[in-house]
Amino acid sequence: MLRVAAGLLAIYCLVLLLLWGCQARLLYLPHVGREVMGTPTDIGLDWEAVRLRTSDGLTLAAWWVPAEPARATLLFFHGNAGNISHRLASIRQFHRLGLSVLIVDYRGYGESEGRPSEAGTARDARAAWQWLVERRGLAAEEIVLFGRSLGAGVAAELAAALPADEGPAALILESTFRSVPKLGQRLYPFLPVRWLSRFDYDVERYVTRRSAPLLVIHSRDDEIIPFSEGEAVFEAASEPKELLVIRGGHNTVFLDSQPEYATGIAAFLDEHLETRRP
Repeated sequence: MLRVAAGLLAIYCLVLLLLWGCQARLLYLPHVGREVMGTPTDIGLDWEAVRLRTSDGLTLAAWWVPAEPARATLLFFHGNAGNISHRLASIRQFHRLGLSVLIVDYRGYGESEGRPSEAGTARDARAAWQWLVERRGLAAEEIVLFGRSLGAGVAAELAAALPADEGPAALILESTFRSVPKLGQRLYPFLPVRWLSRFDYDVERYVTRRSAPLLVIHSRDDEIIPFSEGEAVFEAASEPKELLVIRGGHNTVFLDSQPEYATGIAAFLDEHLETRRP
């Protein structure tokens, strides 16, 4: 019995060691669809290939997809797999809402240089923000931050870091989580994920430090990030805030609930934006 117990303990410790060493590979999936599969031309939209320079000297690939006239500009941070070319359907939805879109691939994703990290995605977000403000000459109140899944952590961190008088017009978080350690502990209750996690993305804390109006979008059917995660982020956030509850899978919810999804975002923008409508 002692040998069996010792063997099981050794296996458990090995699992913990592997978890510690492979966290980045579990969180970031840049090689799941690394190849660029299309461009906005394929959906009939004008666009510009953009190269962003980060504070640590990396070059990131991004697309600028203007709307004319534009209600506002959406700075789009995508999830942990694939690249910007896999978000064409979302870009089309936002364009139909009268939003210009800047969508960026994190370091190590698509055609962007480097390797992803939490500090790195924060630098990537700032490079995208600075491009809009400094190169495009946009005022902060003309920019809406949007983050989906992992991108919710990136967008929320940026919104919290910007000074209140220089922050975005609004923040939209879709399929968000409270934090990486809390989500990991929930998904793997038999492992001490909170102790082992080398990543944070503490969305629950970030939303208490931002001043922009917040829209949390989450599906009750989400099979990857439970609905209660998004609900907890909404509850933690200060006003002004709204919760849009929809239906559909984690990776397809914006299509599965398309009418309610688009209508909900449009109503939120109508209430909180003072820019021109298309």
